[in-house]
Amino acid sequence: MYPLLLKPQLTDYIWGGTRLKTDFGYESDKEIAAEAWVLSCHKDGPSTVVNGEFAGKTLPEVLEIWGDEALGANCEKFPYFPLLIKLIDAKQKLSVQVHPDDEYALKNEGEYGKTEMWYVVDCEEGAQLIYGFNRDIDKQEFERRIKDNTLTDVCNFVPVHKGDVFFISAGTLHAIGEGILIAEVQQNSNTTYRVSDYGRLGADGKPRPLHVDKAVDVTVTRKPTIPYGQVGEIQKFDGGSIRKLAECDLFKSEAISLDGEFDINSADSFVSVICLEGSAVLSYCGGTVEVKKGGSIFIPADFDVKISGKAELIYSCV
Repeated sequence: MYPLLLKPQLTDYIWGGTRLKTDFGYESDKEIAAEAWVLSCHKDGPSTVVNGEFAGKTLPEVLEIWGDEALGANCEKFPYFPLLIKLIDAKQKLSVQVHPDDEYALKNEGEYGKTEMWYVVDCEEGAQLIYGFNRDIDKQEFERRIKDNTLTDVCNFVPVHKGDVFFISAGTLHAIGEGILIAEVQQNSNTTYRVSDYGRLGADGKPRPLHVDKAVDVTVTRKPTIPYGQVGEIQKFDGGSIRKLAECDLFKSEAISLDGEFDINSADSFVSVICLEGSAVLSYCGGTVEVKKGGSIFIPADFDVKISGKAELIYSCV
């Protein structure tokens, strides 16, 4: 086994921009690059290995060869690869939406639910997003406001800044606003219930479908209780600092500001390292891998790696 450098799948949703191509160097023959699935075993867009003996294979294909040992003991409770990590460029605002929890999604969609974390990589001045409600309401008011187009009157609009963090449990109403670039760490799911799309037309010239009944079923219609924004304990070390972004029974994510060296060995989980700025070199017994801005590395469980350089990184595991 060895650290895998991954090439992402890109999506061209209508609200996307071009920064994933111009700023991060991702290649696409489409004008719009809305999302880059930088760590993915999902059937809708698996990552592809670009280094070493498995170059050209997808990440799921390599993990099938390596077996459970590459994932680590913490993954034994998951009957599927647990994480999906994206970079999202919202040139326009996304629809107001919600994701189901595991129980509802398995029953109705045939896949697991979706809890996620957003880290604001960059944003335009004055950018904002929707995070839950600005007051507690009931299901009846929620459904009525969807149907009479007054939902945004009770949405919690949050001005955002670079480095802000939002933990979005399944059932939390949310929407990324225009002019925001986000790193998203989430459960390995692609189930979304859209409740408002501002009357926008899809690529086929028709309004994109809404999922009102299912959204009403799963949405938590209370004000958010989890702290958000410039949150997360920061610990310094000789080669930089680590900021805690999210930690739950599904995943753990940290932001590493590196200016020196950092040792990685997660005995019980694989590790994902995403480079948001700068560059670094991963050294291990048998070789090195260079990671630049936009680079994504999968490190097998219980694998010793030293990472050195000057870079801003997102570190995730389960």
